[in-house]
Order: sequence, then C-alpha cells, then structure tokens
Amino acid sequence: MTRPLALRCILLLSQTLSLTEGYLIVSMDPLPPVVIGDTITLKCNFQTDGSLREIAWFQVIEGGHAKQKIFTYDSVYNTSFSNSEDTNKREELVYHSTVRLAEVQLEDDGLYECHVGIYSKGPRDKLIVASGSITLTVIVPPKSISVAAANSPAPFSRYEAKNFTLVCIVTGAKPAPLVYFKRDGELIDVFPTARSSSMVGHHNKGSGPNKKRVGNLVLPRGDVDDTKIQKSMSLQNQGGKLTQLGENETDSSEEGKEEGSRLKLESTTEVIPETVVSREFPRWVQSSDPLYYFQHWQQVGGDGTMEVRAMLTWSLNPQLDNEALFSCEVNHPALSMPMQAEVTLTAPRGPKLATRPSKAKVGDTVWMSVQGFQLGPSATKVFPEPLFTWTRVGGKLLDGREKHDGRELVLERVPAELNGSMFRCTAQNPLGSTDTHTRLIVFENPRLKRGRKHFIAINAAAIQHLVSTPLLLLLRFTCCELT
Repeated sequence: MTRPLALRCILLLSQTLSLTEGYLIVSMDPLPPVVIGDTITLKCNFQTDGSLREIAWFQVIEGGHAKQKIFTYDSVYNTSFSNSEDTNKREELVYHSTVRLAEVQLEDDGLYECHVGIYSKGPRDKLIVASGSITLTVIVPPKSISVAAANSPAPFSRYEAKNFTLVCIVTGAKPAPLVYFKRDGELIDVFPTARSSSMVGHHNKGSGPNKKRVGNLVLPRGDVDDTKIQKSMSLQNQGGKLTQLGENETDSSEEGKEEGSRLKLESTTEVIPETVVSREFPRWVQSSDPLYYFQHWQQVGGDGTMEVRAMLTWSLNPQLDNEALFSCEVNHPALSMPMQAEVTLTAPRGPKLATRPSKAKVGDTVWMSVQGFQLGPSATKVFPEPLFTWTRVGGKLLDGREKHDGRELVLERVPAELNGSMFRCTAQNPLGSTDTHTRLIVFENPRLKRGRKHFIAINAAAIQHLVSTPLLLLLRFTCCELT
C-alpha cells in the first residue's frame, strides 16, 4: 500500500512543478500547394501560460544546411504582447504569428520554421523554447504544350505499313503533369511500353492480354497478301491445338489418336489458292481499331520544373487516319481546366506553286516555291510536315543534279535553253503523296541584246581600225620615198 501511495505523490509533485514552471505548445496551420504568383500566409499557433519573449521565422535553404531569418519579434523592444497581469494568477493564452509571402516564386519553395521563446511563471526566470515547421510547396502550371511528329519529314510508303509516332512535349510544369491523348475528342486506350518511365494508360474491356493483335502488326514486305496472312493464322491455330494436346498427356491414348487424326484431316483438306500480288501496289492487313502504344519520359530542368515527353505510336492507315483529329491534353493541379494542343493528320493535296519573277528573262535568277496546299474543312495546315522534291521533266536541273530537296528551288542565271522546261514538285508525308507541275517561260533580255549589239559594233570598229592603220603607214612610207 505504501508504494502506490508514494508513486501517486511523486506524479502529483511533478505535475505541480510543471505547472509552476509553465509550458509551451507550438503548432502550424496546414498549408495546401500554392500556385506560383499567388500570395500565401504562414500561420504559427502557440499556447502557453508564460510571458512571451521572442518569435522568429526561418526559411531552411541550401538543402537543409542553412537557415535564413525572415521575421523576428522581440518583447524587449516591442511590448504589444507583454503580459501585465498578476504573475500569481494562472491563465492560459493562445497566440498567433503570421508571415505573409506575396507573389511566391520557385525559390520560396521549401521548409519554414517558427521558433517561440517564453518566460515561465515561477520564482525562477526560466526561458522555454519550442518550434514548429511546415513545408511550402510551390506548383507551376505548364508553360507550353506542343505536338510534333517523330522522324519528320518522312516519305509516303506505297509498299508496306509504317508505324507513326506523335510526340507531345510539355515544359515548365511542377510537379510533372498527367498527359494523355484523344482522337476525335475521345480518350484513346493505350498500352504502356516497358520503356515508359511512368505506366500511364487507360484500358477498356477489349484491351486485355487476350485481345488479338495480328491485324495491327507491321508486316514485312514479303507477307503482304491477305490469303497468306489467313494461312499463317490457321497454322498458328493448329500449332496451338497441338501444343494443348501435348500438354494433356494424362488423357487416354485413344482420344489422342482421334484428335491427331482430326488435325491431320483438317490440315490436308484445307486448300488455299496461291495469288499473284502486284509489287507496285501491294496490299497489307490493317485494322480499323489499331493498338496504341504509350511511352513517357520526364526530366528536371535547371529551374526545378519538369519537361515531359509523351509518345503515341500505332500502325498508320492512310485511308482511315487522314483528316483524323488528335489532341494531347494535360491535367495539372495548377490548372483549372485541361491544357491541350491538337493536330489534324492531313495528306498533302494540290500544292500551290509560285515563280519569282513572274516574267523571267535570260540571265535572271528564278525562285520556284510552294506557297500552300488545298486543305479540307477540318485542317488548317498539312501535318506532318511534307517532304518536297523538285525534278525537271525530261532532263536534269540547271546545276546537273537529278533532284533537289526543299520547299524552294533556285535557278541562277537561267539560259534561253530552259524556255518551256517543265518542273515537277512532289510533296509527300506518311499519309500520301502528290505531284504538281509548272512550266518555266524565259523571255529575251533587252539589256543583254543591246549589250551584244554594242559589243559587235565595238569589235567591228576595232577590226576596221587595225586594218586602216597599216594602210596609213604604207601611204606615209610611199610619200616619203617620192619626195
């Protein structure tokens, strides 16, 4: 009985001493992420029964190795928080200290500490110190978003299916945004690849591992016939059945023989006729519902913001994908609504050629360039950027080359022999190709004509002068002899 009583006395004595010496409790108000440029208020709450001595605010910098004082309050020089009541009267007071940060920037991001010091109530003047901390997170909305085509410009392929990749580039965001693609306003179901740094994707019921992908594979050039694809699929199905038969070795031998004879009968009775495929315009199997593969990279910039690159790859079908609207959209906590950039896949059609000068003369420099295209109602430009090739019909270019790549063709000092020459401009991108011709008309140059006549007259005068000079000398010599 004496031990429990002694323990109770000790606890009561300790509580009495703690109440006599005073106490200090410091807490911080929670702080949501702050958008760059906004104004935020940091709030520090502390409860005590003592006399306030000092409040100091610090910002932790240099990765936690240093602190920078941003605000201080000292009761010695400011008595607004002084307690003038009787020290024998016990009273609990709650204080608030706030720091207002206007137009926060990225350098304001980090840890903030609130340090509070009080004098305890009691016979001894004792200083009690406590602190609290809170992290200020500054978020930055994306500065720019753009959509480009990988490996552009690229030619149009008539002979085999090609993979096509859209690249969405988002810069200046903190933290990294969520990037996704849409086609014609609907979210695209994507398959994340192993190279993606973040496994971001949306799946539907038909995008599981059992979904057939044969129609979306990029086929080699030698297997572009439909019947060969069907035959290969039937052989794959037979192979799958044989594999299942080999795995079920616990079945009876009679059932195995019957299954084997049935497979043999099917393989011998299936006859697929051979077909001859034109190598100029071969065919390949393409699905109207392709598989889209998603890749995602992100890296930290020098200012602490993120650069994100999202890539969408699929097997391009020029007939179905032409004039399809693809958009890249970004969700970010600093944005009230998604940020987006969109492009319309468009094959080049009807290039508009311009020739400068409009009336070229012999000896002039002529510029031929593509000024634009005939666009559909939903397109504002040809995308991806076309590949331009210039050739001369029935001959080589002026400098002896077979072709010239570029949006503009320059012919320097055109001769009269180029009059009536036909030039072909081929514009192509992965969705299609088109040719446009223009004829060069070269007029005579009056300046060169006058110059040529003047040159002939000068030559005739010089020749006449050379012929007349010996005659004068001969006459002078004859006259001298006669005298």
